[in-house]
Amino acid sequence: MGNVISVITAVHGPSAEYLGDAYKSLLEQELPAGWDWQWIIQEDGETDDVRPHVPDDARISFGQGRHGRAGMARTMGMSRAIGRFVRVLDADDMLTPGALARDLEALTGRPDIAWTTSRVLDLLPDGSTVGFDQDPPEGPIERGEVLRHWQAHDFRAQVHPATLCARRELVLALGGWMALPASEDTGLLLALNAVSRGWFTAETGLLYRKWPGQSTSQAAHSQEIERMARMAVVEARAEALLALEHWRIDAA
Repeated sequence: MGNVISVITAVHGPSAEYLGDAYKSLLEQELPAGWDWQWIIQEDGETDDVRPHVPDDARISFGQGRHGRAGMARTMGMSRAIGRFVRVLDADDMLTPGALARDLEALTGRPDIAWTTSRVLDLLPDGSTVGFDQDPPEGPIERGEVLRHWQAHDFRAQVHPATLCARRELVLALGGWMALPASEDTGLLLALNAVSRGWFTAETGLLYRKWPGQSTSQAAHSQEIERMARMAVVEARAEALLALEHWRIDAA
């Protein structure tokens, strides 16, 4: 695998126009000596809508597959991941300068850390940004800590799964992203937290674009029956993993 960080992006037709901004944010990353990134773009579907927006760069791997929503697309993209670490980047979001380097510093410099997250700023349609008022302090996140906060705050974690960077082998061992219509990234985050320590970087690592076409803005995302079913299975998985004291990651 070598010193590569695999950035994985799930994309569908409506969000493809934002791939150029995501790519620009990747080009602006300055990685430690000897490191490079790989960008895996996986279309959720098999249309002609996305490919025209995929930049021409040898570090980019583009794939398509049957429609199954973002979790399935990312997991299918894992088949092409060659990096030691996997970093999420949604098609409509942008990394901030230095984001990948900070992820790598935490993961390579602290062998007891298996995943990282960072501060997020919501990028509004008018170009302004809004932060989150419950960010934890910079530093380690202990096993079960994210789950407890999520349970106590109406199923909202104190760290954002859209900034997740994790050890590739651990993501695979946990089965990738959950087979859910939404909250699949929260499911993986809580699973990682159930078996391993993480790290939160207080410096902003992601601009999270808010726009009418994003999946989290659709009415179905907040439909209560489905939402509670998603939360129930996400919680049950995390609780089950947390109870398996013999299966935990304490070091690289």
